[in-house]
Amino acid sequence: MDYKTKSKNNKFSIILGILLFSIFVIGLAWSISTGLAGFWRGLPFWFIIIFCLSLLCYDSYKEIKK
Repeated sequence: MDYKTKSKNNKFSIILGILLFSIFVIGLAWSISTGLAGFWRGLPFWFIIIFCLSLLCYDSYKEIKK
């Protein structure tokens, strides 16, 4: 396997991982916010989710740029 194929596979798996993780975590946050916790009690969880997703995207961007 040459370097370009490895690089493309690495980028694809990083983007797929971000997509799957985002869908799961945003769905979880939405479920908590619309459930018994209500929106205002679920709001801190949304802040945590947004912070974690931004860290994931930043780290993934750095890895893709290598």
